[in-house]
Amino acid sequence: MSTIRRSPRFLHLWYAFQLLVVSLQTKVLCHQHKVGDLDAWGLPTSANPLVYAKWSKYNTFKIGDSLLFLYPPSQDSVIQVTKQSFESCNSTDPILYMNNGNSLFNITTNGNFYFTSGEPGHCQKKQKLYINVGNVSSADSPSYGPSSAPSYPTVFGSIPQPPSPSSSPSSTSVIIGAVIGSAISAIVNGFM
Repeated sequence: MSTIRRSPRFLHLWYAFQLLVVSLQTKVLCHQHKVGDLDAWGLPTSANPLVYAKWSKYNTFKIGDSLLFLYPPSQDSVIQVTKQSFESCNSTDPILYMNNGNSLFNITTNGNFYFTSGEPGHCQKKQKLYINVGNVSSADSPSYGPSSAPSYPTVFGSIPQPPSPSSSPSSTSVIIGAVIGSAISAIVNGFM
């Protein structure tokens, strides 16, 4: 039995198990947000004309998250636009155009992002969404007056940076996991 515990195969399996235990202690660092929650991407109802403005206020977005827009592809689309185009409902020069009915927008940078429907007249009926990622200055949030300068967010951005210490798993839990794994290893090896 002791020869099995000292075999290289057993040690490899043991170290893989220890790595698994430590990795299970980490947090999920990203989230997929279904735009509008229970409502699909479409024209807001008269009962809830500001559904997307309310939805974005009750969600927190960070790098690594994504937005999922669900809609019938024959009836709608999603475009990413500048702040100026968002406020004036100008859909003639979008930054990004998505029309497959299951559109996923990956958030790769902090900033303000503006989306509207690509269908004529839908933006004027409040089918538009503004999100703020990383608590960028609220001076860039949409207003109902004319905009002085457009905002051009990076669509795909650079490679996301590692999470900040405040959002990463605590070093204490990783250290505790390593100590427990080492203690178990020492006990197993000590009884051989």
